[in-house]
Amino acid sequence: MSAAAAPASRARTPRSRRALLVATAAGPLLLALIAVRVLVGTPMVPLDLAVRALSGEDIPGYSFIVMDLRLPTAVVALLAGVAFGLSGTVFQTLLRNPLASPDVIGVTLGSSAGAVIAMAFFQADGRTLFWCALLGGLATAALLLAVAGMGGPGSSGGADNRFVLVGIGVAAALGALISYLLTRLSLQSAGDALHWMIGSLSSSTWDRAAVLAGALVVLIPVLALLVTRLRILQLGDDTATSLGLPVPRTRVALILVAVTLSALTVAVTGPLSFVAFLAGPIAQRLAGRPSFPLAAAVGAVIVLLADIAGQNLFGGTELPAGVVTGALGAPFLMWMLIRTPTSGSGR
Repeated sequence: MSAAAAPASRARTPRSRRALLVATAAGPLLLALIAVRVLVGTPMVPLDLAVRALSGEDIPGYSFIVMDLRLPTAVVALLAGVAFGLSGTVFQTLLRNPLASPDVIGVTLGSSAGAVIAMAFFQADGRTLFWCALLGGLATAALLLAVAGMGGPGSSGGADNRFVLVGIGVAAALGALISYLLTRLSLQSAGDALHWMIGSLSSSTWDRAAVLAGALVVLIPVLALLVTRLRILQLGDDTATSLGLPVPRTRVALILVAVTLSALTVAVTGPLSFVAFLAGPIAQRLAGRPSFPLAAAVGAVIVLLADIAGQNLFGGTELPAGVVTGALGAPFLMWMLIRTPTSGSGR
């Protein structure tokens, strides 16, 4: 028994060290990206002036650029990446499918549909638009749970695949609905809606950062409490039930947390495509095992890098972060579709 346990212990040790190294490097990397987002752009901000502006000194022009434009954008990018990374990892782990993410199964499109409906029929903006986007995401999740049957006592592993397939169908229907609604808007409203749906950090403010920060302060501890139950769920529904875990209620709770994280972020930034999809698998490859904290950090890195690239790498054209994340995520999705086995055997 001890001879068999020794190799497993030795195998876990390098992966633990690897995960610790990657997690240790993530903090300085995020700080460096925030600094780049604040300093680099048109105009460039000298480091000494940025430090003086951060310390509260009023420097004409630069204080506004640092404190009211770039730093709120960097903070919103960081928080949005964390939320999307956690949301996508919950779905991928719970549904045992790397292709399951809010982008693929229609949750972000549900939030977008809620926002576009509010624009089309109520000329909503600001706080009303925020709540409509949130309700759209939650309504989509409720529809998926009802149709896939994951909330009932008979839900099982088969419901996981059903949930993903139903989500893909719902996403297609929501995409058609959004396209129709856009034809009913005025040119200006349709342009505003399209700009929002691409996913942009250009309208980031401290108020929006506070909304995301408040949501994460509440939802991350809830998720931390549910992660232990999620680990038990990965043993299989029968085993989890025999250990006394209320499987349907746990699934619903995890999905609601993940949907709320995603929908709140979409309401603030628009649907930043594929961030939730990319963060979990990249974190797992870096650490050698699934990691929620690292997935959150990877999501933040992706959004910050996408925003920095969109603002600075295309000459005089500034691209929204959602365009860059979409360009990164589409080929990764194709690669995942190619390498994901169609059955449970093999890799």
